[in-house]
Amino acid sequence: MIKKQNKNNNNSWVVQKPENGMTLQDYLAEKLNASKRVAKQQIDAKVVRINGQLVWMARHKVRTNDTVAVATVVKSPTAVSARPKNIKILFEDDYYLVVDKPRGILVNEATVSVETILREQTGIPTLQVSHRLDRDTTGCLIVSKTEEAHNAIVEVFKRHCVAKTYRTIVHGRWDATSSTIDLPVDGQRALSNIHCLQANADASHLSVRIETGRTHQIRKHLAMARHPVLGDGTYGFKVVESVQLQKITYPLLHAVELEFEHPFENKVKKVFSPLPQEFHRWLSFLKLSPR
Repeated sequence: MIKKQNKNNNNSWVVQKPENGMTLQDYLAEKLNASKRVAKQQIDAKVVRINGQLVWMARHKVRTNDTVAVATVVKSPTAVSARPKNIKILFEDDYYLVVDKPRGILVNEATVSVETILREQTGIPTLQVSHRLDRDTTGCLIVSKTEEAHNAIVEVFKRHCVAKTYRTIVHGRWDATSSTIDLPVDGQRALSNIHCLQANADASHLSVRIETGRTHQIRKHLAMARHPVLGDGTYGFKVVESVQLQKITYPLLHAVELEFEHPFENKVKKVFSPLPQEFHRWLSFLKLSPR
């Protein structure tokens, strides 16, 4: 039995009494008339919401009157984030690459990752990523060509001689032009400097420069400030009322600039990554400037 919530959304259903207690994977398989494997692909792709909240647990049990929505039905994992043939190189010398990480792939420790693609692309088997960006975060990423180079840049990070600037779009109006969040993350000091580029009642376009690199620091800090990153199903709002914003299934976060002390050349290098097209599209939809 299928009850459509919205005539304009062919992938949205309201759970009926006989379906109460079904796992999300089984429920989606039935509604999509697909295999459990395909249903699991939708959940893993983070395109499934229950009552507006992103859910990524296949065994989550649906309840009567829950609204289950699939933002975009994917036919395979590659439909969400196709394996790029090449990764754009923003900077290169004898020791390092700074690359423009695409959305949807891990930086390492996966069959398909930034490391594996770059090793094949460049023919350098010793390449290794020297810091981390989340799967869905895009932008500047340092990759070392040798073990020696990797160890040297790790020490630069430890001395806090790397400055990382991000662009993000958050819920609601950010009132201050410039502000600082100095709140611990996972028990460690974390400092984020925030500059509001443009804001309206619905959303704000922020530039965030971090002086510490704690896990999910920006997302956690902005959630603490009650302005979570759009698309953040982990630290963001439990329920997103806007049907359009529910289509954002990943945090809108881009590493736009990386400035680091080069350990072998005694120089400061600054590398810039332009905003991705998807980021521009949401800025335009929310009537915000890309400046």
